[in-house]
Amino acid sequence: MNIEDMKKGHTVIKEWPYTFKPLYRGYTDKILYVNISDNEIMEKEVPALMKEKFVGGRGFGLKLLWDATTTETKWNDPENEINIASGPIGGITQYSGTGKSICVSISPLTNSVMDSNVGGFFGPYLKFSGFDALELQGKAEKDIIIFIDGVNHKVQIIDAPHEPYDSHVLAEILTDMYADDDKDKKNIAVVSTGAAAGHSLIGMLNFSFYDPKRKAIRLKQAGRGGIGTVFRDKHVKAIVTKIPGVKGNLNNVADLAPIMERGKRFNKEMRELDDSQAEMRTKGTAHLVNIMNDYDLLPINNYKFGSHPEADAIHSEVWKSRFTQGIPDGCWIGCNMACAKGVDEYELRSGPYKGDKVLVDGPEYENAGGLGSNCGIFNPDYIIEANFYCDTYGICTITWGTTLAFVMECYENGILNEERTGGLKLNFGNADSAMELIHQLARGEGFGVKAGMGIRKLKEMFAEKGWGDPDFLQDIGMENKGLEYSEYVSKESLAQQGGFALTNKGPQHDEAWLIFMDMVNNQIPTFEDKAEALHYFPMFRTWFGLVGLCKLPWNDVEPENNAETDEPAKVPEHVDNYVTIFKAVTGKPFDKKEMILQSERVYNFQRIFNLKRGYGIRKYDAQPFRAAGPVTIEEYESRAERYDKQLEELLGYDTRGKSTSDKMKVLRIYREDQYEKLIDAVYQRRGWTKNGVPKISHLQKIGMDLPELIELVKPHQED
Repeated sequence: MNIEDMKKGHTVIKEWPYTFKPLYRGYTDKILYVNISDNEIMEKEVPALMKEKFVGGRGFGLKLLWDATTTETKWNDPENEINIASGPIGGITQYSGTGKSICVSISPLTNSVMDSNVGGFFGPYLKFSGFDALELQGKAEKDIIIFIDGVNHKVQIIDAPHEPYDSHVLAEILTDMYADDDKDKKNIAVVSTGAAAGHSLIGMLNFSFYDPKRKAIRLKQAGRGGIGTVFRDKHVKAIVTKIPGVKGNLNNVADLAPIMERGKRFNKEMRELDDSQAEMRTKGTAHLVNIMNDYDLLPINNYKFGSHPEADAIHSEVWKSRFTQGIPDGCWIGCNMACAKGVDEYELRSGPYKGDKVLVDGPEYENAGGLGSNCGIFNPDYIIEANFYCDTYGICTITWGTTLAFVMECYENGILNEERTGGLKLNFGNADSAMELIHQLARGEGFGVKAGMGIRKLKEMFAEKGWGDPDFLQDIGMENKGLEYSEYVSKESLAQQGGFALTNKGPQHDEAWLIFMDMVNNQIPTFEDKAEALHYFPMFRTWFGLVGLCKLPWNDVEPENNAETDEPAKVPEHVDNYVTIFKAVTGKPFDKKEMILQSERVYNFQRIFNLKRGYGIRKYDAQPFRAAGPVTIEEYESRAERYDKQLEELLGYDTRGKSTSDKMKVLRIYREDQYEKLIDAVYQRRGWTKNGVPKISHLQKIGMDLPELIELVKPHQED
């Protein structure tokens, strides 16, 4: 069916005209509320308190979700929401990395609150259409498209029965459908997912952006926590927004000059320093693969090991040779980091699009590490193709890679076999079976659907069926709070163990990446030092998600004199850039202390939201032991010299004549005790009780002592 015939099949169910209000100092002060159960569309005001306490982005999404749901709301209830918001800085084009938005929902994987950041054009275009946030609630009876028309200032809910689901096709169709001509394609943004999201708990959202050099639609992902699954459950096929164009000062900032000055300064750093530092413009985040392998941090075979001799096959130079070079690969206008690399004209070898030549966005480091090395697969063609299909099918690549690695270890330990997997040999390194599993999930068939439930559900299922020892499954199942780990080996960095498991949403590297500070450079040797880092960096990184910023321009390229500063890990000059830009956008007094306070308010709110959901206390911050140390004899013996030395030097334990099993028991007791001491130190620094609940005194101190929060935490205060 051609595009015109598809459009003829559309029926406008509801149309709502609105009065457009231009942005003022980064805000419209309007929220677009759409309820697709009863087709209600309305505009909500942003209360002054919401702006003061929650800032934007993740903060707005959390507050809207809090007000809309109860303790009993399930992820697939109509009252669950998908909230999308950028922030006051989001959408400016004079500084790199300002195109981010945050999606918030109750997660199918964690049953708690999920936030997932994403690039692409939709977040800024939503603002330029007149809204600081989209609040989407309800559940449609059949597939619909929501069209936010920022040109003619109307919102439509449209019956859309004929469009395909998979994102690389759907985003292109809808861009063509809603654009006036080829030049207008850059003014369209599409949010979609894919076929697999409807058969799993791990669905993600794709946000489109138009690449004028390639003349192609590209995708960025809000990957974590299954928000794409919520999207499909609500029968939303896509959300489309269209604007007249991007030019000048659409944020109507208080003072444009300092933003332009800081933007020029950072662009100069990118031009002069990137090639010798991170090579983001030529390799994107894939530059990390060989660095992680060199430092024993690249996940191999479900995080058993941190390096592998075959890792050269997925070395960063391999990705550089595959990526199209010399193209400004930014996922938002004006971003000179240009890290959104892509493989052009890649011919697919499997699946429903076999033989098609496609544009593959990435692979990113997480995809090379998760889909590749963590599954024992060192084939770049498999990684590229798996990356493409995960994206278009709507599968979170991090969750899928970590889940598949767990499945493969279960297979190699006899917990799974061909009878239980429906004939698939899912041993480490088996790329053909791994690819078939992705296609099964998209078709809603076989063991692929089981794998699409994520590790927490798989552990429960395998234990209930008597297929494996629950303790062993717990040790090797790399999830925390129901969310799968991202792709770094944390065993030798206690701070990074906390950076993963002491999170609100679950183990994701966007909150705190402390491995080099801790393990390599030994900059945070004491528990107090680690706790300070696990206070500052999660709060600092939270701020990016409040205001519409990408974190990569913060520290992936650093000023030439950064190492000479008092706190090089914080990149002080770039922090000052952000302080300057926030003041220049909003016209409000602001400094780096207020930056952390803004984040603390939202971070503590999210912790209490977890408490409201039945979580948010110490036992849910437990980590699988594989994150902390060796689970198997093979694992210990692969690094026996390291572990023996630690036992001898740290504990005075004589390893001579001791069995590996005996040594493992001693090491485990020590490492588990270290983690508990870290939790104590972090909770104290964050102003939380020993059970991980924010203290009332701390909420008062940071100005977040809202009555509904005090009511929830009051029963959990210490004597």
